[in-house]
Amino acid sequence: MPDDPSVRPPLTLMIAAPRGFCAGVDRAIHIVELAIKRYGAPVYVRHEIVHNKFVVDELRAKGAIFVEELDEVPDDAPVVFSAHGVPKAVPRKAAERGLTALDATCPLVAKVHRQAERLVETGRHILFIGHADHPEVIGTFGQVPEGAMTLVESLEDVANLQPPPGPLGYLTQTTLSVDDTAEVIEALTARFPDIQGPRGEDICYATSNRQAAVKAITDDCDAMIVIGSPNSSNSQRLVEVAQRCGVRARLVGSAAELDLTWLDGVRTLGITAGASAPEVLVRELVDLLAHHYAITEKTVTTAAETMAFKLPRGLEAA
Repeated sequence: MPDDPSVRPPLTLMIAAPRGFCAGVDRAIHIVELAIKRYGAPVYVRHEIVHNKFVVDELRAKGAIFVEELDEVPDDAPVVFSAHGVPKAVPRKAAERGLTALDATCPLVAKVHRQAERLVETGRHILFIGHADHPEVIGTFGQVPEGAMTLVESLEDVANLQPPPGPLGYLTQTTLSVDDTAEVIEALTARFPDIQGPRGEDICYATSNRQAAVKAITDDCDAMIVIGSPNSSNSQRLVEVAQRCGVRARLVGSAAELDLTWLDGVRTLGITAGASAPEVLVRELVDLLAHHYAITEKTVTTAAETMAFKLPRGLEAA
């Protein structure tokens, strides 16, 4: 494409808001940074603190070491548990080893953990709506005794369920498709009329807000780019939301991953970012596009987010 701005093709950018970091992600990253400041490098982090390569690489450069299991953490090192939450056995094992452990579990994920405990205490078997092998799902299953919870991934799963006899409850992963989850819950309640759900929905405010923001701009867009990592559930759901609204959409980890030929024929491009993607990645994409197009930016705001979460005790004054 020509470098002369006067002959660059026009491109309108519809930038969704809210987008990018949520309060839980911001808190988790801050916990790792404060731990490095307080204890010195290295600080170990069990699993990626959030699902974003840019964030993980930046924290690694500051002194974080990411591991998958506690066995990889030396006895005298501090360890941070990721925002996705961990099974109860993990902090118990850390305590047995005398490790300095900091829990960066998102408070909204921790709320689901407590809900699971309460449902089991009242004798209910839990049908948990989520994606197999996602860290949040693994962490939530690890809050209750083995066999107390059954995973439900789809409407087909609902039809094939054979839960144990007795009362049932349901809970959900916090980063699911709002529309898909509503369909699954409707099917569960139709098949099991006495099933007990949470008082409020488990899908977090940030996931819901980002999906609603995408829906608000799809009517005006020829295509949509979602900035986020492939292993980010909420980012993948944003792509699906756009596609179901009839807009072709693509997930990119950064501006460098964008094939500009994909934008052939696009005159209005929607842009958003998953809850673990920093705003710097959005600006890098806009800057790249500005080198090739005569861009016009429009931000479409559908909600204001003011949520903030407290830091773990002991880090507030770090």
